[in-house]
Amino acid sequence: MNDRPARLSQLLQHGLITAAFCCVIALALTLAGHGAWDVQLVYALAIGGVSWLAIDLGRLALSSGGAWPTGWRGALLVAAGSGAGLVLGSALGDAYSGQRAPPWRNPWMPSTLVITVLAAVAISFFLRSRARTRQLALQAAQAQRDALQARLTLLQAQLEPHMLFNTLANLRELITSDAPRAQDMLDHLIAWLRATLGASRATLHPLADEFARLQDYLELIAMRMGPRLAFELELPPALATSQVPALVLQPLVENAIRHGLEPQLQGGTLQVRAEQLSGARLRLSVRDDGVGLSGAAPGGDGGFGLSQVRERLAALYGPDGTLELIAEGAGGTTACVTFPVKTP
Repeated sequence: MNDRPARLSQLLQHGLITAAFCCVIALALTLAGHGAWDVQLVYALAIGGVSWLAIDLGRLALSSGGAWPTGWRGALLVAAGSGAGLVLGSALGDAYSGQRAPPWRNPWMPSTLVITVLAAVAISFFLRSRARTRQLALQAAQAQRDALQARLTLLQAQLEPHMLFNTLANLRELITSDAPRAQDMLDHLIAWLRATLGASRATLHPLADEFARLQDYLELIAMRMGPRLAFELELPPALATSQVPALVLQPLVENAIRHGLEPQLQGGTLQVRAEQLSGARLRLSVRDDGVGLSGAAPGGDGGFGLSQVRERLAALYGPDGTLELIAEGAGGTTACVTFPVKTP
């Protein structure tokens, strides 16, 4: 954000607040019998306007970040601004009202001095408190963003070793039963790790990258399952650059293979699809024709992966990020994640 427009906007807001406060003072003085409304208004606006400019511009000059000075510097600034407002503003008011007497002979000068000082202190305190409240709100929002980022990083850090341990366990089994295939699987694993580690610390990444990493992962699984696994990936080109949570699909695919296809003797087919919904929402679905929800073993690692996906969607999108498990009529399961789509 550019500081200059923000500071100009803040300066104008302070000026409007000061003007409103001066109108209240002028009305009170008029009702108290200190003179005509227009004269009191000119005095109030002139003294208040000069005081506001002196104090607010002095604040910006004394602090590079625009913060209100504290201690003796703040008191000195308010005193100097009040003095400037009293001298210059009274002169402008005298010019409007036709007052010819010198200031020290003006019978209203003592009360004007008291009102000017009290008003300057009150407005400065109000504006300083308002700025402090806004600063605390910004700090709280930043702390919340930092906490969210730390939570997402922790969740992702938990998820990656989980997948890696599963793959290494599969590789260990294959080494004893089929060494050439184990060698091929190891080559795929190295390629997958090389592609994954570069982007694994990002919270969001393009959907095309998510599908590319999923392709590598499924090639690894296909090495182990052989003809028992067939898979299809469907990514419309228009959605390739959509920003999605990193590794959001892999736990769903792991779950479908582990609990849907592997328990089935003949294996089956896995379909991964991305589609745009109305209202700028994206749906990613993983469908298998395995044993279905009723035939799946309870608990297990699939529960861990799905809970991680749910937590990450909730952290990123709140109630707009959902995960559903749908039992298919002819057997099999579809896992769908839905969330607002973001494009760079």
